[in-house]
Amino acid sequence: MPTGRAPEPTVLRLSIYLRCLRQVHAEGLDTISSAGIQERTGITAGQVRKDLSYFGEFGKPGLGYAVEPLLTRLSHIMQLDRPRKVVIVGAGNLGAALAGYQGLRSSIFSLVAAFDNNLSKIGRPLWDVEIKDVRELPRITQEQGVEIGIITTPAEAAQGVAELMAQGGIRSILNFSPTRIVSPQGTTIRNVDLMKELEVICFYLPKP
Repeated sequence: MPTGRAPEPTVLRLSIYLRCLRQVHAEGLDTISSAGIQERTGITAGQVRKDLSYFGEFGKPGLGYAVEPLLTRLSHIMQLDRPRKVVIVGAGNLGAALAGYQGLRSSIFSLVAAFDNNLSKIGRPLWDVEIKDVRELPRITQEQGVEIGIITTPAEAAQGVAELMAQGGIRSILNFSPTRIVSPQGTTIRNVDLMKELEVICFYLPKP
């Protein structure tokens, strides 16, 4: 699959195209043009065509893209065409909010466990999963074939949690902890820095 040569901004936009195509499909439309995608996403038609060209030939001049085949193909490219098991480590406010996120209940992603090191939390329910002792993480994730881990711990615990996830066979980690993590061998980490985003968005506020 030729995704290795696609730049990261293109991969990020694929998620936007998928959302657009799902909506178009729900509306019952059979085709959509690159200009139509531009109207719905704000991404220029030229950029849409360039992004899709990394993965093959799609659409026909004057006819646009067949929605269902393109939706199926992009889902395959993004590896979103089969269920994905997820765990969360850190059962604080953010972890609880993410555990209750509807996207983990109505999509291919399935939250199978939550972990913490706080004895007062271990054994308690977090939405529809039970909070487990973080020391059990490698065993449970291996047994259940978990592929994705979400870290919502304090900064000082994040690196150790990432190492535990790697020991348990997790290869993709989403890090919400306010620190950068060194990727254990064989893993991919994406850092989500909420404070950075808040600080950046402040730059665009109207100046007094």
